[in-house]
Amino acid sequence: MTINFHALKAIYFHEMDRFRRTLIQSLLSPVLSTSLYFIVFGSVIGDYVENIDGISYGSYIVPGLLMLTLLTQSISNTSFGIFFPKFNGTIYEILAAPISTTEIVIAYVGAGATKTLLVAAVIFFTSLFFAEVNVKFPLLMVFLLILVAFTFALFGFLIGLLSKNFEQMSIIPTIVITPMVFLGGSLYSLDMLPSFWQTVTYFNPVVYLVNGLRFSFYGVSDFNIWISISTMILFLIVCVTLVAAILKKGYNIKN
Repeated sequence: MTINFHALKAIYFHEMDRFRRTLIQSLLSPVLSTSLYFIVFGSVIGDYVENIDGISYGSYIVPGLLMLTLLTQSISNTSFGIFFPKFNGTIYEILAAPISTTEIVIAYVGAGATKTLLVAAVIFFTSLFFAEVNVKFPLLMVFLLILVAFTFALFGFLIGLLSKNFEQMSIIPTIVITPMVFLGGSLYSLDMLPSFWQTVTYFNPVVYLVNGLRFSFYGVSDFNIWISISTMILFLIVCVTLVAAILKKGYNIKN
């Protein structure tokens, strides 16, 4: 199959240009939020919490905050990217163009993941001002960041396809993803929980992502790293399958 790179690049750079126009808002908001987390949790609460697995509390929460940014930004960037053309009717121009649905997905998901990785890089460097951060396995960290960014950008694309209004588009990121991250060991170790809540936490998929990223930083995790990677790849396969099925039927787009 021949790929229409011109059309793919047009959509990709259009999305990146929208990110450039809102650069201050796109970068300033996550940086301020992360800084507040470090001030409240890292500085204040950290004074009352002993080192976790030999790591200071401020350093320990860096991967969790980075994962929080990755998940929320990946979903919001891509869901809005595909929903807005549906909202204003320009989606029909894209569908009429000589570009396949696969190329449309690659362009939107690629742009969403790129924007998320840029924000994640800024968050990472921001954390250096608040905590001592050492990355033990940098290649693993980059691999996990890219894998999570593209997977949840695809998940955001799926949300954008299924949503019929802005309220529906914000339900999953607000009510589902954010609580799952906070309850997924992003700000604490699972060993600090009672045994019952530890068992409940095992059913939260985000906990495996947070621990996988934490392992790439400090070499410590509540789970085997391959469980984290396998969980992410499995979710990626599920998202690809669902997006392919929905686009094939043209659900909520062609009608």
